[in-house]
Order: sequence, then structure tokens, then C-alpha cells
Amino acid sequence: MDHEANIIRRIKQGDIKEFESLFRSSYASLVRYAKTIVKDHDTAEEIVQEFFFRMWQDRQKMNITNSVNGYLFRSVHNRCLHFIEHQKVVERHESEIIASADELNEQVTDTIYYNELQARVARVLEKLPDRCSMIFSMNRFEGLKYSEIAEKLSVSVKTVELNMGKALKEFRKALAE
Repeated sequence: MDHEANIIRRIKQGDIKEFESLFRSSYASLVRYAKTIVKDHDTAEEIVQEFFFRMWQDRQKMNITNSVNGYLFRSVHNRCLHFIEHQKVVERHESEIIASADELNEQVTDTIYYNELQARVARVLEKLPDRCSMIFSMNRFEGLKYSEIAEKLSVSVKTVELNMGKALKEFRKALAE
């Protein structure tokens, strides 16, 4: 343990050669270990390289109470778990983005169909006689009952019924196309 304490002390003091020696002696085994956790060699190398970079940057704050080897492996292990957790967050975020994109596509499609349907309705209403078009609009768009329409237009309920029948027939024909 004295030898390891000396290594840590020298690294904390900025001894780059001691740090490089530690890096060279443990890099390959740390990458192999990280690869068993993250299942990707390139990612394992990135994790170990980033660990050593941070270790050198924060060398004065380094507090190793047990073995240096134990510290290295525990640190890489924690970084691997952090990476996996981060990947899960990224995947959840990607899924949410895809879901909202699908929802947006559905809304756009619905809007297109709605606009197309509105255009068809408008074309049918234009082809209907004025009174027939007015009666249909009052019933379907304003929500008036046949009796209310008859009273407003000073016509019989039967006239309203006949005009609604004519309008509905034209709509069925137009929408069947």
C-alpha cells in the first residue's frame, strides 16, 4: 500500500510520467472491463479515456482510500452505469420525439382530410338551390330544428323536410364519388 500511496501522492503533485505509467499499465484491462458492461468497444474506450482525463484534471481532489486498482475499476464501473442510464434517457427522449412526430403527422393528415371535406361540402352547397342550401346550413351548422327553420323562413315544416331530403341526397351522391 505504501507503493500505491506514493503513486497517488506523485500524481496529485502533477507527476505526468507517473500518471502516464498508471494509464499505460491499466488502460487495456479497464477497456476490457468497461466493454463487458456497455457491450461496445469504442464506447468502452471513450469511457476509460474520459475517466483518465477527468482523473488528471481533478488529481488534487483525488481521494483513494483503498487500492489504486480498486479505485480505477470502481470509477470506470460507475461511469459505465452512468453511460447506460444516459442512453436510456436518450432512447426515451427519441421515442417521445417519434411519437409526437407521428401525432403531428396524424393531425396534419386529419386537417387535410377535414379541409378537403369542407371543400366538398361547400361545392355541394353551391350547387343546391338557395333555399335548399340555406335550410341545410341552418339545420346542420346552426343546429336549428325543422320547426324553427320553418318559422324563420315562413314556410311549412314539410317544405323544410323536402329541402333537407334533397340536400342530403346531393351530399350522399357527392361524397360517394
